[in-house]
Amino acid sequence: MENEKIYQMRFDKVYGCLVQKAERKGRTKEEVDEIIRWLTSYSQQELDHFLKEPPAYGDFFRNAPALNDKRRLIKGKICGIRVEDIEKPLMQEIRYLDKLVDELAKGKLMDSILRK
Repeated sequence: MENEKIYQMRFDKVYGCLVQKAERKGRTKEEVDEIIRWLTSYSQQELDHFLKEPPAYGDFFRNAPALNDKRRLIKGKICGIRVEDIEKPLMQEIRYLDKLVDELAKGKLMDSILRK
């Protein structure tokens, strides 16, 4: 049930939280956008549109044009749970984004975050 609550959240609300987290640590909205584009293959124009007409957060990931294959290289804990061990595929995609923004907020370089 808790997962369903997260899936139904509006994209713009979650996005705002991700940007705030990054900005509190001296990072930028543009860097968060770059991470989201890398992970989901959405264009910047599509992201901007989603802020005006936000989909449910679960739908944002379900309808992503192409999830980056390198996302499987994302390892580590988010909220005390290892992202690579999350069994529900949609929740794992959501937590990948959380983990990437955590790495951004911790000061990692974008090349490292984007698994280059």
